[in-house]
Parts: sequence; structure tokens; C-alpha cells
Amino acid sequence: MAFAGVAVWRLARSALSSLRRSPPCRRYSTPEHTTRKSVPYETTLKQEGGSSSPTKALPKTADVVVIGGGSLGCQTLYHLAKMGMTNVVLLERDRLTAGTTWHTAGLLWQLRPSDVEVELLAHTRQVVSADLEQETGLHTGWIQNGGLFIASNKQRLDEYKRLMSLGKVYGIESYVLSPAETKDLYPLMNVDDLYGTLYVPKDGTMDPAGTCTTLARASTARGAMVIENCPVTGIQVRTDDMSIKRVKAVETPYGTIETPCVVNCTGVWAEKLGQMAGVNVPLVAMHHAYVVTERIEGIQNMPNVRDHDASVYLRLQGDALSVGGYEPNPIFWDECDSVFGHAEVSLVFQVSDKFAFSLFDLDWDVFMQHIEGAVNRVPALERTGIKSTVCGPESFTADHKPLMGEAPEVRGFFLGCGFNSAGMMLGGGCGKELAHWVIHGRPEKDMYGYDIRRFHRSLTSNNRWIRERSHESYAKNYSLVFPFDEPLASRNMRKDPLHKVLQDQGCVFQERHGWERPGWFSRDGSAPVRVLSFTIVLEPKKKPLLTTKLLLYLANCSILLLKVLDYDYYGAYGISKNHNYKYSNLLSKEYTFDFPLHHDVIKDECLTCRNAVAVFNMSYFGKFYLTGPDARKAADWLFSADVNKPVGSTVYTCMLNKRGGTESDLTVSCIKPGSVHSSLAPAFEGDGYYLAIGGAVAQHNWSHIQTVLQDSGFRCTLLDCSEDMGMISIQGPK
Repeated sequence: MAFAGVAVWRLARSALSSLRRSPPCRRYSTPEHTTRKSVPYETTLKQEGGSSSPTKALPKTADVVVIGGGSLGCQTLYHLAKMGMTNVVLLERDRLTAGTTWHTAGLLWQLRPSDVEVELLAHTRQVVSADLEQETGLHTGWIQNGGLFIASNKQRLDEYKRLMSLGKVYGIESYVLSPAETKDLYPLMNVDDLYGTLYVPKDGTMDPAGTCTTLARASTARGAMVIENCPVTGIQVRTDDMSIKRVKAVETPYGTIETPCVVNCTGVWAEKLGQMAGVNVPLVAMHHAYVVTERIEGIQNMPNVRDHDASVYLRLQGDALSVGGYEPNPIFWDECDSVFGHAEVSLVFQVSDKFAFSLFDLDWDVFMQHIEGAVNRVPALERTGIKSTVCGPESFTADHKPLMGEAPEVRGFFLGCGFNSAGMMLGGGCGKELAHWVIHGRPEKDMYGYDIRRFHRSLTSNNRWIRERSHESYAKNYSLVFPFDEPLASRNMRKDPLHKVLQDQGCVFQERHGWERPGWFSRDGSAPVRVLSFTIVLEPKKKPLLTTKLLLYLANCSILLLKVLDYDYYGAYGISKNHNYKYSNLLSKEYTFDFPLHHDVIKDECLTCRNAVAVFNMSYFGKFYLTGPDARKAADWLFSADVNKPVGSTVYTCMLNKRGGTESDLTVSCIKPGSVHSSLAPAFEGDGYYLAIGGAVAQHNWSHIQTVLQDSGFRCTLLDCSEDMGMISIQGPK
């Protein structure tokens, strides 16, 4: 049946239009795009032949300038105004929603794996379904038709039951249904291969144009300003008396706005805006697509469907369906073939500034895998044609989570971007938190999972790491989330001196903050993570070269092939999948919600440490020195315990924020100045402390300490020696 369905769909898309195909040798599209495409909304905010001048005169100053008129920009402006800030401006280079928001599917699922995300989604739903209509009298286009999660195996259903349990804490109504009950709810669905489903009756769908225009109306009613047709051409940054970089102004073709605060909500263009201020924004732009079917009899009022195992979603669209998903071979917008290691010469295409209310032609070779899954789930699709295709750019990040908070490079430059095609769904909750962040210096909720400071500064500027991790996160978006999952992309970015010794002893490493951190020891011997290396094949009769980590210009050699040996992109893009990869095979055995296979290994290590002695390699920890005339004042401000002890003493303590809350835990040791400056004994005047901080939060802690020193005016130096020193911990009664 599925094969028949695919054939019908292929005929339908051929009749739809003559679509451009990329040459077989290319893996990326050109920057060409089409504008005459149909999206499944009655109205958009595009104005044919409208004025290209700003819709309002620019103010000379503003307390905050929000850049980008999509979901996050409008939600952030709305919540800033609602929290009492009136001198705030939103700048949109075209019309509201013109970039990527206008064509989004607009799905809202209430259940997510974390409590914070459940709360964020709940706030979005409250704003869109109730608050805005009460404030403005306008309907946002919210439709509550429910959501249905498909489980084809026991592990998937167990995952859904965990979601349901978390949802109960927040009063979210949900039910686990049998295949028969699912068939009663959704008669057109094939349930023969189902293990069960999770039904959430109050999930729904948002309309991007209706939501954003209503947000803008509510914001301006509170005194905020929305200016369309006003692109940003530059961000002015000043350096103050303490050598701290701060936002000064926003430049446009129509004037400059003096402001101490900018919020970057520009989606796929966020990286370019960040460059204007010297800020790294680690995201990539990819094509993301769905198709809209013709009318399907009996589909009306059905819930939206997420079939994770088929990596496809089905969105109710009146009397039709929108079909989309996440494929293992997404098309990057701004890249070229050479990123995959092939020695082909190709241009690098940049994200276009002219792209507004525009779409790409759909690459059916990439998209057909979603059609097969959709036809299997709803067999009626095999007799249904395609009404329109929607393929637009979306921004994606290394861990498939948004980028939020103040950038560590420039004070007053905030991020609200990289939402991985979930900007509408998370927009309300994240807009509220971002507004609170701007006003009070921190969010109300624990937003560490979205905070830009979760990434080490050496990674946010690493192009290879950003692209490989973003690809892996995209490709695994619908995969089961297991407790011991580890990435395969861009490994071995940061290694300590003991890495090889431990690896030879069978250490299975985990990645944290770019570090290869010891996890546990395999009894089956060494299981190394693939190391980045390039194999260079030369013309015959030339002297061969050794494998090297660098691409060198070889004056007397002609390169015929260049092959990357570590990350295999899961076999996508014509890249051969890694075979006999022991590390990957070992991880696959650990993917369970029960006790993993290495549980007994950990048990033995714990008992050994309790009864005898154990040595821990903690070299992945952050290792900072806090020194200077005001170091003691800073320590008293930062740490909950009294750390002013004799030299050589170490205190375990909490690091605090200005509200008295806990940022992290760490150890602090009093030190004396070294006679000659070194990583082990730095030279300094005044007091000095050595800070040992968990490696996974080192960048966050570094930025927090720097912010405290800057805001309080402490005369201190914070020195990072994490890469220069190892750390060994010996524990146990013996």
C-alpha cells in the first residue's frame, strides 16, 4: 500500500509544477529562491507594491531595541511592554513575519521532556489562546484540535508515559490510548503497527500572522513602537573605562538609535547581526519543508499527529493535512560541498538579506522519505494529491535548543534566536523570560538549557563544530531521548593530557563542554571516539604523504581525494557510514530507560572508592584564578562560605547571584603569589584564589563572575587556566 501511495504522490507533485532538481554531485542548493508559493494560511502580512520606507519615524533613543519581527521579536516586545518598559522599539527589515515565521506550521504541543519547557509552552498557550484576545478583542487564529503522539514500540510508549507523568504535575490533560482506542479517535489512521498512543486534547495550532499582528497591537497599546521596512546595517559598540564592551547604538539607513540594549531575534540572520557587534551566534540555516494535501474526506477535526519513529508530523489544515518531518540529510542554506571534506571547489553562499516572504523549491529527493511514513500512517493519502509545497529556511543549533541571554562578548547584546523550528511554540514563554532577563539581569526560570553561556567560547566560533552538531541534532530530533545518549559529531575538541592513558585502559568518554570526560571503563578494552583526520590521495608516481590534521597547500602535489574519517553524517550526503565503530556500537547497547550495562562497572568503582581508594581525572573542570586588590571583596560577594582561610586551604562552597540564589557549587583555595608567573603559581598583587568549577558549567560561571566584577567595579583579574593544567582527585579511606 505504501508503495502505491508513494507512486500517486509522485504523480501529484509532477502535476503540481516542474520543480528544479540539484545536480547529482551537489549536496547543497544554490541561493536561488521562489516567491510565488502557496502557504496554508488565508492571509499573510506581505503587501504587494507597498512602500519601502519605514512605517514610522525612528526615535533618537530607546531603552531597548528588539531586532526582528517574527514570533520571538513580537513576543519579547509584548512582554517588555507588559512589564512596564515603554521606550522600546522593534525594527523589522521588511514586514512582520517576513523572514521565517510567516510559513511556520504553528504547532503547539504541551508536553516536553523538561519541566521548564512545559512551563514555557503553557505560557505561550495562555498568551495565544486567551490573554491577547482579552487585551485587544482580536482573535489570534488559535485552534484547539488536540495532539496525538504515535508509539510503534514499548520504549517509545515508555517515553510518552514519562511525559504524561510530568504533565500531570502541571495539570495537563493527557491519556494513553490502545490501538483500538486510537482508531476510534482517528478513524483514518492505520493502527496495525502501533504499540499505543498518547493523546493530549488541548494541544493545538497557531496562526503566525494573526498571532504576531495581535502581539504588535497589544505592544503599541502599551507604548512600544513597531517600525517595519527598516533594516539594521550596524551595531555600535563602545569600550568603557574598565575596558568592557557595551552596546551603544543601532544603525539603519534611516538614522541611528542610541540604546544600551539590543535583542537579536533575527532567526537565520542572527549570525550576521551578531558579527556586526563582534558576537558569535552558533547556528546554521537549513531548508525545512512540509507539503499541504488536497481535501481529505473525514479528516476534519482530527488531532495533529507526531509519529516520531517515522520522523513525520501531520498537521490538520481545515479539510486537509500538512505533512512534514526531520530527515537525516537536511539541506544547508549557506554552505558548499567542501564542508564535507571533498576537494571540490565550490562557492560559499551567504544567507540572503533580500529573502522575505520567500520559499525554496522543494527537493523531492530529500522529502520523499516523509511521504512514505505519512502514507503508512494515514493510507487515505495514497489517493490524495498535493495542493502546495512549503520549503523555507529555519535556524538550527548544536543541541537543538534556542540561544538566549546576554552574549558574553558584549554587554547589552541579548540573543533570542536559534529556535529550531519551534519559535511559535516556545515564543510566549521564552519572550517573557527574555524580557525579564533584559530588565532584571536574569530570567525568572532556570533557563540554563537555553543560555548561550552553556557553550564554551572556543566552540561558538568553531564552524565545524556548529555544523556537525547542528546536523546531528536535526537528524536525531525525533529519536528516543535516552539518559546516556552521547553525540558522535565533532568529538575530541578538547582533551586533557591523560586522555590517551585512560583510553588505552578502556575508558568510555563522555562529551561535556567540548571536553572528553571519563565516563566509565569498558571491560572489553579500548573504545576510542573517532579522531578527526584527513587522508590525502595523490596523483600516481608522486611521493605519498602521511595523514595530517591540517589542509596544507602542496606545491608539488595534485590532490585527487580528500576524505574525512570521523563524523559520517549518519551516512547522509553520499558519505560512507562508519563501520565497526566500537564506541558507537558500545553506546547503542547503553540506550535504555533501565539500568545500563555499565551499571555494575560503576557499582564496583563506587564500592572501591568507599572501602579503599580511587583516582579521578577531573581535568575537564574549569580552573580559574581570581586575583587582585579587591579579590577578597569579590570572594565575599560571590561565595556563601568564608573562603578566607590560610594559604593552601580549600573550601567547598556555593557561588551566589545578586538575589542570593545559587549559580553553582565549586571549591575555592587560597593561594599566595608566585615569584614568576605561571599557570601553577600566578604572580599577582593583593589576594588570590584558585577556583575549581564543574567543566559542564565553566563558561556560565566564567561569565557570571565577570559580570559581577564589572557591575560591582571590583579591581580584580579573572584568569582561565583550564587548558593549561590537569586535575587529579584522590578519594577514599585508604
